Amino acid sequence: MPEPAWRNEGTEPDYRFTLANERTFLAWIRTALALLAGGVLLHQFATELDPRIVVTVLSAGLGVVAAVLSVVSYTRWRANEIAIRQGRPLPFSWVLPALAAVCLLTSAVLVVLLLIA
Repeated sequence: MPEPAWRNEGTEPDYRFTLANERTFLAWIRTALALLAGGVLLHQFATELDPRIVVTVLSAGLGVVAAVLSVVSYTRWRANEIAIRQGRPLPFSWVLPALAAVCLLTSAVLVVLLLIA
């Protein structure tokens, strides 16, 4: 696979910054995998929660969020790498508040389901 053009822009950063950026990317991927595992777990083991459609929607929603987070984590890693190479500030990310909102919404729905079950 040929090297992307942006890898030749700017100056080669200190390897510590590049490795820190990669560790952050991997942390986002772990979060996406945890959300996916949570969706699978919810779908498989929350069989006694009613209405079942809500559990299915939550499970599928967690899977979709995991897929989106995987893509966003790469684009975030790439944008950070380009900013580091060009000596610019790191770009703002909307991912943290959005991910917190998804977790809050999912847990609130689960608490309501558990209370009415």
